[in-house]
Amino acid sequence: MSRKSLLKVENLTFKYGAEPPVLKNISLDIAGGECIAVIGQNGAGKTTLAKHFNGMLKPVSGKFYVGGKDTGQLKVSVLARTVGYVFQNPDHQIFHDTVAKEVAFGLKNFQLPNELITARVAAALEAVGLTAHHATYPFNLSKGQRQRVALASVLALQTEVIILDEPTTGQDYRESMQIMNLVKQLHQNGHTVIFITHDMSLVAEFAQRAVVLCDGKILADGGVRSVFSQPELLQKTFLKPPQITALAQSLNGYAVPPDILKVEEMYELLKTRGEEIGCFN
Repeated sequence: MSRKSLLKVENLTFKYGAEPPVLKNISLDIAGGECIAVIGQNGAGKTTLAKHFNGMLKPVSGKFYVGGKDTGQLKVSVLARTVGYVFQNPDHQIFHDTVAKEVAFGLKNFQLPNELITARVAAALEAVGLTAHHATYPFNLSKGQRQRVALASVLALQTEVIILDEPTTGQDYRESMQIMNLVKQLHQNGHTVIFITHDMSLVAEFAQRAVVLCDGKILADGGVRSVFSQPELLQKTFLKPPQITALAQSLNGYAVPPDILKVEEMYELLKTRGEEIGCFN
């Protein structure tokens, strides 16, 4: 059964002032419960598109709908109840003097009961591993930690849609996996998740669908396997598929599928082939 459309873009064009258009006649339909990666080279329009999702930017022409409502007629404060946005640079959204106050800010704007605010702040800080820093001045934290403060602020709101712009910036591998596994859990819990990244291994591991932007237009939109099995298309965006996918494509003449996304898939394939020809007897 097909899911109901939640975010819908119709012939959207956007430009900053007198500059050439950054987005050019884009149409896109996102159903509730999807997990989507938006990818493309620098300047492709990824962040500009994402900022339309919660009304921070308005189309020059075209329409953008959230839950069937035209965002051109809605305030950002109204859309914030449905769409949460984590900036690539956390310093663009952090301004309180303690971590706990920062995470509580949006909840207070929603006029939630104090007991509920306290519980949500505690849960969000625990989820991102910052419980011990609830009273810390945010700018005494590392950039990676500040990124997690920004994420906690959105997690506490429990919005239906969560947008993450380069969510693993400033994180080491362990911290990146912690964040992305949290993103995975949010998706499994029913949230619609859209994340922007340059890390194709994260796309392969966590996204169901990839939207590829190039020069302000959608170059490709489909399942991650389908998109990554077109290396010539990705080359136009100066992106490369994950190394294991590139290896599979180089072995395509040996009956290796070109859409392998994970090392575990390659291992299972080679193990099965080896057992078939008696290598492991």
